[in-house]
Amino acid sequence: MPLMVEIISTPSAQDLSDLGKIYADAPVWLLAPYADAAALIEAASTGGELLAGRFNDHLLGAALLQRGASHWRLSHLCVRGLTRQRGIARRLLDEAQRLATAAGLPLHLAGPREQAACQALAAAAYLPLDSL
Repeated sequence: MPLMVEIISTPSAQDLSDLGKIYADAPVWLLAPYADAAALIEAASTGGELLAGRFNDHLLGAALLQRGASHWRLSHLCVRGLTRQRGIARRLLDEAQRLATAAGLPLHLAGPREQAACQALAAAAYLPLDSL
C-alpha cells in the first residue's frame, strides 16, 4: 500500500496520537515558535492546514501548509523517527509543490534559517527559505 498524502482539517483521535509520535521525535528548534509538540499540534488541528502522509491508517509524517496570497509556505516538516529515510518527507514536499503550482503560486519553505537541515532541504528542493 502506498503512502497517501492528504490535507487533514479535522484530525481523528488516532491522527492526534500519531501526530504526537511524529513531533515527539522532532528536535526542539523545529517546534518554534510553539512551546512544545502539543502546542504545535493544537495550532495545526484548530486553525492551520495540516499536510500529512498516511500509511496503513497511521500518519507517518506531517507539515504545516499555509496558503498565502503571494506564495504558500511549508513549515514544521517532520517524519516519525522509525520511518525516516523512506522518502516520506520527499512525498510531502512534492505534494505541497504540486498543490501550490496548481494554485498558480510558488512554494517557500519556512524554518529557522540558521539550521543546517533547513538550509539543506531548501537547497535540495530549489526553494526559498523563509524565517518563521
